Amino acid sequence: MRIFLTLAVFATLLATCAIAADWSPRLAADYLDTRQKEWFAWGPAKSMGGPCMSCHTGLTYLIARPSLRRVLGEGQPAEYENGLLNALRARVDKTEAKEYAPGITKEPMASQAIGVEAIFAALCLARADEASGSMSPATKQAFDRLWRLQQKSGPLQGAWPWYVFNSDPYETPDSPFFGATLAALAVGSTPASYRDQEQVKAGTAALKAYFAAASAAQPLHNRLMLLWAARKLPGLLPKPAMKAIVEEALKRQNADGSWSTEALGPWKEHPDAMPGAGANSYATAVAAYLLQTGGVPASDRRMSAALAWLRAHQDPQAGYWESTSMNKVYPAGAMPGLFMRDAATSFAVMALTFHEPATKR
Repeated sequence: MRIFLTLAVFATLLATCAIAADWSPRLAADYLDTRQKEWFAWGPAKSMGGPCMSCHTGLTYLIARPSLRRVLGEGQPAEYENGLLNALRARVDKTEAKEYAPGITKEPMASQAIGVEAIFAALCLARADEASGSMSPATKQAFDRLWRLQQKSGPLQGAWPWYVFNSDPYETPDSPFFGATLAALAVGSTPASYRDQEQVKAGTAALKAYFAAASAAQPLHNRLMLLWAARKLPGLLPKPAMKAIVEEALKRQNADGSWSTEALGPWKEHPDAMPGAGANSYATAVAAYLLQTGGVPASDRRMSAALAWLRAHQDPQAGYWESTSMNKVYPAGAMPGLFMRDAATSFAVMALTFHEPATKR
């Protein structure tokens, strides 16, 4: 009997620790939390109410950190989750960038900045509310601003202004599409009663029309983001179109289960960047996570290979997944030089924890 009980306890421990058997959620969480500590202290990130949000470091952190919290059995949000969310809440009533960032006054950057802020606030605050099934006053205010800023005409009709700095993968002429997918995720994270309101249905219809017109010219990276949004907001994309995105992404997978950066393009040429051929942690993590949101199960041999590749490529001491800038080589220690590492780590966490029970993905 004693032997049986010992074996039973051992089996339970193995099951509990299976997710961390060959990668470390604890190290990943420590890395991401440390990067937020550095971000909060970084001068250029200072803004009204707390730090501004970055795509690579802040947004991906707020999406990934709850998964780590769940896996690690942490009862409360991390300090930096609360800090980022509170900063968004503090600025939620601002309708011009100069109200919270006095240095941003010239167009088109001023309109781009408030467009990005509006999308980030709507998405992150809606996700924070999602488990409760209701919307806080700050979240409602964030969506009121989001719909006011939605473009009513021109090439971005149905979308929002977004940063265009010739900086892949998040700030190029294609990136308003990326931002629009985040807005769609935000809407999909709200209660059904909110989505049934006439203003919301009209805004969602305009967004759907924008995607229909713009998606064909987008890099696969952005169309995978649309796949995620379409899973979160039913009716956004026809099922054959969703299937086509999945099939295209799987055809571009490497034999070892990884993806290259080039596979998620096409991208603009960046002659000052490090060579990007071959397997890439960011590309693999993004593809693995977004394909799972698109319905590819972890048991699929191609997904199994992708997840195995990610498990094998976490830094065993520091907890991150290495990835470098697609645009240039930064000096050692430069904050932006680690942005792609931050994003790769967050997406790898989301891919590897996807099968865990979750209220928010």
